[in-house]
Amino acid sequence: MAPRGVEWTVIVLTCQHKDSVCAFQKELEIRWRRGALGPHPLLLTVEDPAACVGSGGATLNALLVAAEHLSARAGCTVVTADVLREARILILHMGRDFPFDDCSRAFTCLPVEDPDAPAEALTCNLDSLLGTMTQQGFVRDIIYQGPEARIQECAGPDGKVPLPALWFQVCGVVFFSSETAEQLLATHVIPPLDACTYLGLDSGAQTIQLSLFFDIVLCMADGVTEEDFVTGRIREVGSGHAKGAAALRSARSVLWKALHAIPLSMVCIPDGCYDYMTMAASDHIHNLTLRTSSANALPFLKVAHSHIAQPQLLEDGCSVTNSLLEGAVRVEPGSVLQHCHLQGPLQIGSGCLLTGLDVSSSPALQRCRLHDVVLQGHAIRLRDMLRQVFTLTGRHDDWQSPPGEAGTYLNVPWAEFFHRTGIREGDIWGSEVPRRSRCLLNARLFPVLHAAEPLGVQDVLWFLGSQEGEGLGRWRASWRMSWEQLLMCLDQEAELASRRALFFRQAQGKLRRVLLEHRDCSLLPLIRTAVSEGYQEAVLSTLDQVASVAADPGVAARALACIADVLGCMAKGDGGLRSGPAANREWAPAFQQLERGDIAEGVKALATERRKWLGRPALLVRAARHYEGAEQILIRQAVMSACRFINVGREEPPPVGHWVLVECPARIDVSGGWSDTPPITYEHGGAVVDIAILVDGRRPIGARARRIAEPELRLVSASGALEGEVVLELVCQDLEDLQDYCQPHAPGALLKAAFICTQIVTLASQKPLQAQLLECSGGGFEVHSWSSLPHGSGLGTSSILAGAVMAALYRAAGKSANAESLIHAVLHLEQVLTTGGGWQDQVGGLVPGIKIGRSKALLPLKVEVEQIPVPEGFPQTLNQHLLLIYTGKTRLARNLLQDVLRNWYARLPAIVQNADALVSNAEQCAQAFRQGNLPLLGECLTRYWQQKKCMAPGCEPLAVRRMMDALQPYVYGQSLAGAGGGGFLYILTKEPSQKDFIQQILANTEGLGNFSIHTVEVDTAGFSLQLVGSDPKARGDTGNERAQPVM
Repeated sequence: MAPRGVEWTVIVLTCQHKDSVCAFQKELEIRWRRGALGPHPLLLTVEDPAACVGSGGATLNALLVAAEHLSARAGCTVVTADVLREARILILHMGRDFPFDDCSRAFTCLPVEDPDAPAEALTCNLDSLLGTMTQQGFVRDIIYQGPEARIQECAGPDGKVPLPALWFQVCGVVFFSSETAEQLLATHVIPPLDACTYLGLDSGAQTIQLSLFFDIVLCMADGVTEEDFVTGRIREVGSGHAKGAAALRSARSVLWKALHAIPLSMVCIPDGCYDYMTMAASDHIHNLTLRTSSANALPFLKVAHSHIAQPQLLEDGCSVTNSLLEGAVRVEPGSVLQHCHLQGPLQIGSGCLLTGLDVSSSPALQRCRLHDVVLQGHAIRLRDMLRQVFTLTGRHDDWQSPPGEAGTYLNVPWAEFFHRTGIREGDIWGSEVPRRSRCLLNARLFPVLHAAEPLGVQDVLWFLGSQEGEGLGRWRASWRMSWEQLLMCLDQEAELASRRALFFRQAQGKLRRVLLEHRDCSLLPLIRTAVSEGYQEAVLSTLDQVASVAADPGVAARALACIADVLGCMAKGDGGLRSGPAANREWAPAFQQLERGDIAEGVKALATERRKWLGRPALLVRAARHYEGAEQILIRQAVMSACRFINVGREEPPPVGHWVLVECPARIDVSGGWSDTPPITYEHGGAVVDIAILVDGRRPIGARARRIAEPELRLVSASGALEGEVVLELVCQDLEDLQDYCQPHAPGALLKAAFICTQIVTLASQKPLQAQLLECSGGGFEVHSWSSLPHGSGLGTSSILAGAVMAALYRAAGKSANAESLIHAVLHLEQVLTTGGGWQDQVGGLVPGIKIGRSKALLPLKVEVEQIPVPEGFPQTLNQHLLLIYTGKTRLARNLLQDVLRNWYARLPAIVQNADALVSNAEQCAQAFRQGNLPLLGECLTRYWQQKKCMAPGCEPLAVRRMMDALQPYVYGQSLAGAGGGGFLYILTKEPSQKDFIQQILANTEGLGNFSIHTVEVDTAGFSLQLVGSDPKARGDTGNERAQPVM
């Protein structure tokens, strides 16, 4: 995986075999689509020009191929080194074949999970090669398997040999500057180095073998002489063979002249570790199970990207990666399972490595207890036929030891194996194989084809038993291959595809567990990977199933949100913005099923409609919007549970024509906002500190209602004194006039929804509107609402106004509701209105003074409010230090809300952590109020603003940032009110009575636009409700009164 910030120009992957090129090129392209390789690299998989060119030859050939492609891109007709000057070229060597992974060391999976990766996927050695290098020193020499005395010459005063003192052959990463790369590239035309490239091979040159470290890097070490280097002092560990000694000396002479003047330095990764992947199974198992953690690497996990039915059966010290273990599967310490789908009951003893086994292998494994063995399933291709072949070896076996010496098979001498099984030496080595050359690598042990019967894992497991039974006969009747022969037939593309299929099979289990168990785990990285690798249909099917069977509508809502994310990812950034309307009539039948509470049928109808919208990005985005609309229906149903906390009493209604006047303060949210927003408030729990405030000495929000003789509804709404007053007047005489109550931007929608939520009008009734009004109230109603605050002020206007209207209507209709009931009634109304708000605004405006509202992470949703006791005189002190500044910017809260809910349902780690921090900060803020501590309160405000920006990026306009920067030296803390994006900024000044001073500061700050400053007072009385007779005086004349609330 490319380090963050590095943009590779070219990424070259070298491999030994031409049959591997297509498979590994696909892997590079998959990683690029995941975002792991930078934005626009040129991806090349390059076959080594010959089998024995060595790491140095492969490097030179890869550099040549990269330079050729870059030259062609630059419009050149010949290779030019100029293209290397600004290029960043990454060359990754696959290395030699690896007996414990069919896809080489590079694609050997590691037992890790990267929680910060943009796309969730298996992590291979290829993905973890690079790290941050911070220590540097110059290289004197390279010591490979040197004697102890030579190594001790490099020891420091403490007797230890520091890593920068040595450059090992296995150090992994080599960096060449562009100048060095140019010098190296220039050697490809000079014989005999031309023989290391495909150009030399195509020209008939005799291949030579070069080591990257001992033939290229070593010549730059300042402690090596030309004579020692050229004549091959290190030849015995390098690439020299007697036949090509002269060519090698000539090649080294060319390299010395080209590169020796370049200083060779070294860097050290602090606390890093390097595991050399040997041919010993014990080493590989040890590396995967007992590796110590490194500060620069992801920790190795016991279970990575796997579904384990009974995780308690996995003992400490084992490792399971990309596997699906169903039933009772016990794995003992020191054993590794990778890419396996097994069904218990079965037991894997210690010291085992199992890879590539599917569920059909389980019955045979259940009859056999494994210990210290390596059991692998391989995908091989014989012409056009794909087969699965199994191999079984011992953990302690040496692949190259002859049988007559130290050679073993299944951890016992060959003679013992032959005696136990009845297999003869001639069965596995023909006469054409000399006795001194016979070893495990070329032993034809492993059945591939049988004339009459299918072969399976049992056809190698019988090696662990005896010659009793039919195992020996079936084995002798089978066509068999040695390990060396199998290597030439491996279908790496099929193997990688099989691993990927298993990854997504276990990932479907993860989807179910995360959703049904309410885990705060982000599924978005997994969704991105599924879409980029073509597994979106499997994921959509799983999400449909979860949404259909979930007993909790909150789980179903999150599943629908995940489907919306899948559709959004399928659009690949095209098709328009994710936020938008979701009321297309084609989706209405599915929505109606959800509204009726039939989630299973609703999800089925959604899936049926979805299939019609997959053709192009624009349709996918629109479908995603409708899934978010469906999700909102389920959120509404969850929030409706708050209705059980609405208690409405009966009172004598006022006389016809007599007004009920309700006036409310505004509110400022001091901490915790967003944690009150459904579904966060009932899935995570919320806490918000609010202050009820007068703005410029007035209550800016109000409503009045009265009964009238005519059976109709007269609606009057006025708003926006700061922007210029806008007045809306409507008369509703039929139920049809109220049908748009759920469209927030429709004229009078809030007032219409209030009549429905107070149950004065029932839309579903067969009775016409006039009949309903005459029967229940003897006539109609007239209601006026107003706010002197601008649209999008951030001071909670719409929710507080909803509370005022409902309070006035309740009383005018002969009903009564206290503040607690109104808080929950407004929650209900805003769900009916489909604005989807939280509860903090009505808490702030309907409950007096300074308070903290809380909700628990459960349904039914209940809001509990605690008045915060403050020191005597503190409200007056606060009045002197608080100011409101209208920024002149209007916020678009609807889009902010949609983005926040999308991120919450995705459970982005930053959002989940921020939700925790919001609630914690609210409790700290309440404590600051109890202490009367202005500086501490200011710290909470500053922290709160940062939390708001994390929750809703983009909520801080540039002009507001300039304003806040100008004010920073003079305030304890500051924040935009509400969701941000514009509206009012509130500040807590260090000095009292600073309105004029702040006015002067802002007047001298450029780029602020039209702003205004307003005084703030803590409203300690709360909303007022008065019966004011039939006087139709303009609303707001009583704004300064402190009338006793009538509850």
